[in-house]
Amino acid sequence: MPEKPEYGNWVSKRLVYIPCVIGLVFLGLAPLFLVSVIPAVLFLLVSVYFAYARYRFAPQGGNVQDHIRDQVLANLNWNGEWQALDIGCGNGALTIKLAHKYGRARVTGIDYWGENWEYSKNTCEKNAKVEGVDERVTFQKASASALPFSDEYFDAAVSNLVFHEVKDTSDKREIIREALRVVKKGGKFAFQDLFLLKRMYGNISDLVETIRSWGITKVEFVQTRDAAHIPTALKLPFMLGTIGIITGEK
Repeated sequence: MPEKPEYGNWVSKRLVYIPCVIGLVFLGLAPLFLVSVIPAVLFLLVSVYFAYARYRFAPQGGNVQDHIRDQVLANLNWNGEWQALDIGCGNGALTIKLAHKYGRARVTGIDYWGENWEYSKNTCEKNAKVEGVDERVTFQKASASALPFSDEYFDAAVSNLVFHEVKDTSDKREIIREALRVVKKGGKFAFQDLFLLKRMYGNISDLVETIRSWGITKVEFVQTRDAAHIPTALKLPFMLGTIGIITGEK
């Protein structure tokens, strides 16, 4: 049986198990303290919700997370020549998709691979080999807030649901600016993140204008939260209800 890539699931098992265990503990206290039924029900509902989300993200549940990655490449208007960068590559899924779509490109995936995520450079490299693109794909550890590349190094750059996770930069607009720094003049970009989350990015029209003021030739916001492949239950604000794509040309 051929080996399969391991791209993981955006909902970790602990998000399912921990509230489930807490809920069961409260439920066990119900005979002594009837009021404990309330937190028991709440924690168990949280567990059920994340179990549902994990299932829908997985291949057997519709592979929603793969469709979301596809949205990024669908909004990258690039000819596929030369060098591309995937910022926050996780287990390499989007990096490898980019390499498959653009057969002449060399693709670099960077990630910090922190302990909060079930991702690693080793898994990325294994996945690239399984997918047959390892000769054109490289991975390295780096932070999205300080990319280890010179100005205008890449012909294209992508990122998927990463910028909001960068802990060492409070102003997430600076993460966008850093990503664009390494894109060549005339290069293309497509970044998907929680851009409709106002407490993080402000009004989307102001964000677009700010990016344009950096000297970016073309910039557009594409709302992706209402895509047909995203189940209604996953469109809550803390899940996928605020996602969208910033795309354009430097």
